Amino acid sequence: MLLNRNATVTICHSKTNNLPLIIGLADIVVAAVGKPAFIQGTWMKEGAVVLDAGYNAGNIGDVNFDGCHKKASAITPVPAGIGPVTIAMLLKHTVLAAEKSKMIT
Repeated sequence: MLLNRNATVTICHSKTNNLPLIIGLADIVVAAVGKPAFIQGTWMKEGAVVLDAGYNAGNIGDVNFDGCHKKASAITPVPAGIGPVTIAMLLKHTVLAAEKSKMIT
């Protein structure tokens, strides 16, 4: 979706060279690393939007929330951030698909 809006999208992983530098350039950071509190606040660009899609034992996301929320203009909490939105969208699309299938038959 972002590419369709002419955004520059960079995909990284936990072993990407210069990861803090790359994250420091990002306007939007989506974290799904699978490592608790991996993304640090010192890496963040001031005003970035942070979407923490990670979930680790002890209700800890992939983003160090305490460090990142100070710089972020918006940040999703863990738990109760990305998960409920994902479930809501899945339910929405399930209902739309069910309604559409009724119209076809």
